[in-house]
Amino acid sequence: QVQLVESGGGLVQPGGSLRLSCAASGGTSNDYSIGWFRQAPGREREGIACLSSHAGATYYAPSVRGRFTLSRDYAENAASLQMDDLRPEDPAVYYCAAGPPRILSVQSNYYDNWGQGTQVSVSS
Repeated sequence: QVQLVESGGGLVQPGGSLRLSCAASGGTSNDYSIGWFRQAPGREREGIACLSSHAGATYYAPSVRGRFTLSRDYAENAASLQMDDLRPEDPAVYYCAAGPPRILSVQSNYYDNWGQGTQVSVSS
């Protein structure tokens, strides 16, 4: 089973950038897809980005498309989420998750292994 640990959250001004990291350990293979999700207080968890283990295909939710970029380093067994042009609607706890190989979905029920989350705040 893959264990995931997020890092890189913090406080940033509107228009600023943050880079979240997701370090993976354990498991017997790195053939799994990665998803990023976020949950703000009082709101449902939102799937925002995913990267399939098949040909590196990516999907971004409309709320973050063009501003966030998901990448993966197989050698380091890690993934990252570059977040640019952060907006007042972006604050949340951000989670990475590992799912079955080759899926390209931000539906949370596909994902079996979750990190503990990292807080992102946006304020001037």
